[in-house]
Order: sequence, then C-alpha cells, then structure tokens
Amino acid sequence: MDTLTAPETATTPPLLEFRQVSLSYVMQGQTTTIIEQVSIQVAAREFIALVGPSGCGKTSLLRMVGGLAPVPAGELLFQGQKMAGSSGNVGIAFQNPVMLPWRTTLENVLLPLEVVSPHKHHFQQNVKAYQAAAADLLGTVGLRDFQHYYPWQLSGGMRQRASLCRALIHQPQLLLLDEPFGALDAFTREEMWVMVQRLWQHTGCTSLLVTHDLVEAVFLADTVYVMSPRPSQIALQLKVELPRPRTLEMCLTPEFQDYVRQVRQKIQQSSGEHA
Repeated sequence: MDTLTAPETATTPPLLEFRQVSLSYVMQGQTTTIIEQVSIQVAAREFIALVGPSGCGKTSLLRMVGGLAPVPAGELLFQGQKMAGSSGNVGIAFQNPVMLPWRTTLENVLLPLEVVSPHKHHFQQNVKAYQAAAADLLGTVGLRDFQHYYPWQLSGGMRQRASLCRALIHQPQLLLLDEPFGALDAFTREEMWVMVQRLWQHTGCTSLLVTHDLVEAVFLADTVYVMSPRPSQIALQLKVELPRPRTLEMCLTPEFQDYVRQVRQKIQQSSGEHA
C-alpha cells in the first residue's frame, strides 16, 4: 500500500483557509445566522472531518469550497488566494452518487476529464491514456472487472466507489465528501471507510468530510472539527493521533473509543449550551 507523507506542519501556510466565514439568511424580515465567524486551516494532504448537529452549516461550508455557493461574509482562501466560483482543483462525492445511466462505469469515471480544463482540450488525443488511468483507479477500489458495467448493474456500494473514482480522476487538490456513505448499510459503510483511506493514501488529496457518524470521522480524519448548533462556531478542534493505515479492528480499542467519546461529549455539551 502506498504511504502518505504526513500533513504539513502549522508553520507551513495552509492549503485551504476559512477566515471568519459567516452565513445568514433573511426570510420575512427575520435574519437567521447559520454560521458565525468560523475559522479553519487545512494543511496540504490533511484529512479533516466536520461533525455537528443537523442545520449547523457543515454542508454549506463544503458548498463554498466546491464553488456551489458564495462566501457571504469572511474569506475563503486556497493557496493564499481568494476562491471564486467552481474550480478544477476540486472533486466532490455526495451521499447519493449520480451516474449517467447510458454510460458504463468507466465512461462515468472519465466524465470530469471531458469537461474540466485543461483535460477537456486534450481528451480525444489522450483518450487511451485516460482510459488506462481510470481503469487503474477503479482497480484500487476493486472495480476493475466492472468497468464495462452500467450503473443499474452495480450495487449501491459499487456506485459509491465509482463516484469516488470519478471525483479523483482529474487529480484535484481538494476532495469534498458530503455524507457519502449515509445511504449504505453498516457493513458496506465500514468497507467504504477502508476504501476512502486507500484512495486518500494513493492520491495524497487534501480531503474534507461532512458526516454524522462519529466513528467514521475519527477513523478517516487527521483532525475532527465539532460545530455547535446555529449560530454555529467551532466548538472543538481534535487532532486524531492514531497510526495509519487504520483498520476496522482499531475502532474497538480504548484509544479509538476515547476520541469518539471526546467528540460526542463536546457535541452534547455545545447542544446544551444552545438549548
């Protein structure tokens, strides 16, 4: 298995930075603040997880990074520069993987290369090399033998694995995971944790995960950020000092369970403070 260089230290400028980002809505003359001056620094190759109660703005932060929503207040910086709009540096995987039913698994994975610069300008000339790269990526998640299957011929877990490959095929610097395993059964979900860790180690892609599953957050992340109920702020920044690659058996150890306990306690505490 490929090994991954550790995330860069705090003395290195962050790859991605939220600076006092806020989000409010005005409806019928009433202002509702969802996010209040949230600041987060994400190092290159770091894997972070955002957890917290529903409606606290976790997905809104991911949408800002993905260029799917504006930053209404504060700053969002990528490599020290303000992010504006969508970018080819970002790959996104959602809870429900949307695959084009008339395209095979391989063709679905290739889709970003057809639409994202600079790859789209050279797709036809490099199609065989791109197909080989997609097949190799599918091989890392156990789908090499299914590359010519159509979406309706795949299980939910297989479609989600293909979705992750599609999000990574154009070699983005940022991978956004918005509750990508919420619709899967418990056994398949745990398999996917291992798969994501393997892909992350293979690509070295800086990753941001939104999840309600605290075990999932601790298993995958270098740093877990607990967000409070709205108006949401960062209630806890927890470094997960567990060795990699992590195994499912580690989830049963006292060290692992202590991290989960700290996250759960902070969520419960912050929810009580906002009650």
